[in-house]
Amino acid sequence: CSLTIEDGTLFTLLGPSGCGKTTLLRTMAGFIPVRSGSVCFGAKDVTHMPPHQRDVGMVFQDYALFPDKTVFDNVAYGLRARKRDAATISKTVAEYLERVGLTGYEARRPAELSGGQRQRVALARALAIKPSVLLMDEPLSNLEAKLGIQCRESIADLQTSANSIAPFTQEEALALSDRIGLVRDGLLAQVGTPHELYAQPNSTYVADFVGAANAIPVHLAHAAQANATIRLGLDGHDVSATAGQALGAGPAVLLARAETLGLRDQPVDNSIPVHVLRRQYLGARTL
Repeated sequence: CSLTIEDGTLFTLLGPSGCGKTTLLRTMAGFIPVRSGSVCFGAKDVTHMPPHQRDVGMVFQDYALFPDKTVFDNVAYGLRARKRDAATISKTVAEYLERVGLTGYEARRPAELSGGQRQRVALARALAIKPSVLLMDEPLSNLEAKLGIQCRESIADLQTSANSIAPFTQEEALALSDRIGLVRDGLLAQVGTPHELYAQPNSTYVADFVGAANAIPVHLAHAAQANATIRLGLDGHDVSATAGQALGAGPAVLLARAETLGLRDQPVDNSIPVHVLRRQYLGARTL
């Protein structure tokens, strides 16, 4: 399969562990050789180009900071490798440390920082070289929830500096991404905006992965066009639904997400009798 990512996009790779997200990132960065096909950044074919010539910034899952170097030297590393002069390095490092909220931390070493601070140093280091492509390998996975939200916002604010590609969790992907590619066994199951993957999944796999869904086998008596209202039998009751795509008569899957369902104490149109087995209190809502 092929994939085109538009300029200025924050593109997220979403999928289960082991499906190929990190492999794809490392292939794009040049750390894994390409067996077939090609990798292009704009009009430039970088398929066989070494990593240091690809103009790529990468934030690793474990941050990969140099433990013996200060925050300043970590952020300055890529600039020095590109032979920038001392004044430019000092100015650029100061600019990006300010952007990630770490001004005043220049002399500290990674061991003296929290996980969130190390994550922000890694992000500043990747962005300081002003890469054409920024690759982030699950940069928020090691952070506790509140800190993860803060760093997520930092990435959203800073990502306009480069085209960004990253694997994120489902919640992060929906909150951050311009577009999402859902990966399954090394292939793209669906590519689209967060709304498209959530509201218009092209398969039961996509529907269940992007926001847990109740996928109920049903039978269509007649063919239906996309967005048409259809009637179908469910547990002996006649209910209506909207066809997500053109469907032929026969077996189909009814997708019912939790937020589309409601409980009533009396029968109403398009309802079926149920028995509540359990409930979970989640603060803002009850499941």
